[in-house]
Amino acid sequence: MSKPKILDLIKNAPVEWLTLGELGTITRGNGLQKKDFKKSGFPAIHYGQIYTHYNLDAKDTIAFVSEDLAKRLRTARKNDLLFATTSETDEDVVKPLAWLGDDVAISGDMMFLRHEQNVKYLAYYFQTNAFYNQKRKHITGTKVRRISRDNLGKIHIPIPSLDIQKEIVRILDTMTALNSELSSELNSELTRRQTQYDHYRELLLTFTPNQTIWKSLNEVAIIGTGNRNTNEAIAGGKYPFYVRSQMIRQINNYEFDEEAIITAGDGVGVGKIFHYATGKYNLHQRAYRIVVADTQILSSKFLYYFFASNFYQYIAKTSVHASVTSLRKPMFENYQIPLPSLEEQTRIVAILDKFDALTTSIREDLSREIELRRKQYEYYRELLLDFPRPEQQSLSS
Repeated sequence: MSKPKILDLIKNAPVEWLTLGELGTITRGNGLQKKDFKKSGFPAIHYGQIYTHYNLDAKDTIAFVSEDLAKRLRTARKNDLLFATTSETDEDVVKPLAWLGDDVAISGDMMFLRHEQNVKYLAYYFQTNAFYNQKRKHITGTKVRRISRDNLGKIHIPIPSLDIQKEIVRILDTMTALNSELSSELNSELTRRQTQYDHYRELLLTFTPNQTIWKSLNEVAIIGTGNRNTNEAIAGGKYPFYVRSQMIRQINNYEFDEEAIITAGDGVGVGKIFHYATGKYNLHQRAYRIVVADTQILSSKFLYYFFASNFYQYIAKTSVHASVTSLRKPMFENYQIPLPSLEEQTRIVAILDKFDALTTSIREDLSREIELRRKQYEYYRELLLDFPRPEQQSLSS
């Protein structure tokens, strides 16, 4: 069905506006906790999995409970609309899941709507701006945001014929599949380029003990930390502020003016997050700066590439902990650095700069293309689900 035809049908087709309470029966889940999960048994869904695992629809679960427990739990069935009712953000409150499988047990902080409509049509409508503008008026709480069953039941939903619902679902399913296919292709290309880059980086930065001079890091560089806390960051600040994450924040003052390699001193980014800083910047108290002492024998950029490529493997082997979560200065000091000629370092840096620029360009192109596709999809979703409202009907109750 072409775009003009379906839009004409939507515009002229009879539409009934019903509250969710009028549309069907809303049931709250009960009792299920993560500790109850089994590797097999009766299918079950915990509310947190709505955010972390499931997309718009599903027919299989990743979790199960015992048959005995399932008898005491509330269960949804095929064509029920499931949703989580608590979240840290208003956007995620009432995130929908169209259930297409057999009976499934659900946890507390979840509800399901039993109805006689197309469940995927309802799930798509739950994602619209019109639905969001209604639900946010009924959300309560501070740190944890939630919506009650009674307030949820007041939200109005446009109900066209089942044929119209089915056609809208078909169009949006097609767009979703095309976007997913494109994202997969772009991600595959990025993976290929990243693999190629990693391969050449390893070749270029692999030196045998007899191939060149080696020095410990404390012999060729100054190692130190900053003095700032994350809460000192200022949006739109004048200078880069390196903390312990990949994201570079801003601040209005600087402590250092130099070339340096920045890495996280603790947290999940230990040995995995690296920045090449040039010029004025400020630094978190638990982030390290490594500054080359003599640039006539060691290129800062060469050290950055070598450090980013090899340091994590080094600390993983030397740390007494199975999972490295914190670095101390002595862990840096004995780290061995190769010192090929400055000419060879410059050649290696030039090659890796080109690979890095290419990989970054592909990643940025990927992000832009996915964002454009997302906006296009959202535009057509809003268009397809923008039904004429009955005169004088208030949707704010």
